[in-house]
Amino acid sequence: MFGLYMTWDIVCADVSMVEHVDAPVEIAGVEYDSRRVGRGSLFVAMRGGATDGNRYIDAAVAQGAVAVVTDSHEAYERLRREHGGVAVALVEHGRRALAEVSAAVMGYPERRLALSAVTGTNGKTTTAFLLESMLRSVGRTCVLLGTIETHVGEEVRVSPHTTPESRDVLEIFADGVKAGATEAVMEMSSHALEQERVWGLAVDVAMFTNLTQDHLDYHGTMERYFDAKARLFDGVGVPPPRVAVINVDDTAGARLVKRAERSQVLGYGVEGKGEFRAEEILMFAGETRFRMVTPLGGVEMRSPLTGRVNVYNLLAASAAAWARGLTMEQIVQGAAAGAQVPGRFEVVPSGDAGITVVVDYAHTDDALRNLISLGRELVKESGGRVITLFGCGGDRDRTKRPRMGRASGQGSDLVVLTSDNPRSEEPMAIIEEALAGVKETGVDCIVEEDRAGAIEIAIRAARVGDIVLIAGKGHEKVQMLRNGAVPFDDVVVAAGVLKEMA
Repeated sequence: MFGLYMTWDIVCADVSMVEHVDAPVEIAGVEYDSRRVGRGSLFVAMRGGATDGNRYIDAAVAQGAVAVVTDSHEAYERLRREHGGVAVALVEHGRRALAEVSAAVMGYPERRLALSAVTGTNGKTTTAFLLESMLRSVGRTCVLLGTIETHVGEEVRVSPHTTPESRDVLEIFADGVKAGATEAVMEMSSHALEQERVWGLAVDVAMFTNLTQDHLDYHGTMERYFDAKARLFDGVGVPPPRVAVINVDDTAGARLVKRAERSQVLGYGVEGKGEFRAEEILMFAGETRFRMVTPLGGVEMRSPLTGRVNVYNLLAASAAAWARGLTMEQIVQGAAAGAQVPGRFEVVPSGDAGITVVVDYAHTDDALRNLISLGRELVKESGGRVITLFGCGGDRDRTKRPRMGRASGQGSDLVVLTSDNPRSEEPMAIIEEALAGVKETGVDCIVEEDRAGAIEIAIRAARVGDIVLIAGKGHEKVQMLRNGAVPFDDVVVAAGVLKEMA
């Protein structure tokens, strides 16, 4: 419930409906999950990929729903016959209607926030954190929605999904407006864009990081995956973004520039292209420096984040911050103050062990390749080895498993292959598919199904000067098994091993 009451006729006036039946009711809130319905709720019954919300209309009415919006003609007619006191509307698109009625009932909070959104395979979370940090550094109150956590002003909340359903996004926006927020930064996943969970959200600044193979279990082909990401730059039920910030070093980004022709395009890269470019890059453990060329001239950038991939993330966030009105001096200061993003090249304190242990969310072959390349760069002077631990998720795109194996073997001195989030699949069956790719490289490989045991093996195998890369789960606090989720934190497990060794 939202503490607001809106009459049914006002809701109907602002929502695209095929037809509706008036009833003298006041709407106190919007729900799409019948278990959350309370007295005065408007229940949106929509067809989804896993279930059909129209099956739960009777339960919603029994729990106090006074209005129902449905995308089923059969359900609409039955409601008119059997629930005469309930306001009812028939719509063509259930998810679009959910966004429209939620916005109307909540008082259109999205119209009071300048929204910056980022999409891409890798780098979304870090880029979003960086941009929010820059905006906050100049005193702007923000809402952040992302994979790791959600921020509403100073409040930090758990994020159950990268991009929630529209009703939940709008509720967070409404809370942000109450907290004085004027800016919103959010990650937009390809699933959310294709499923129109972000319908009606007017994006001021859109960012594209990169496109590598992922989520083909859902999208089917790379072309469909690209099209889903590109919808951010078309506008999902709204005009295109005012500004499009695009990685022009990426092949898909170069294509996207043409598609974003109705926006002001700011390209970024490290290969001499784009309005924002990085030159003279220097990388150290816990620090990256480079000269950033901008439309206003060059500035010296310094960040506590590490690696070439974070140079790209810093360029994207800087271009977006400039589009949101920050000066170059403010951008430089915001980048220097940027905090470590949980599970993104997170260094686990190792005391006097003389080794570096890093936890990272890399879970695609491209992300693994970037991570290992950075690890190699950091041990170059010491002559140390790169030890990479990884696994592959179950119930996801199987074709990337051998590719991840090849990527790990091509850059590492030792690979420890283990379980990630096997979900409903047999862990060893997943490992065998990834192992085929590792074997092609000829690198030494240790297989240990138990992830905690594998982390211990990887760390204890390290010598002074080595770096241990624990890839795949990053910030996650649970492991998804056949029988459900169990507590598991790579950082905690690694820290425990290092403590024992000390």
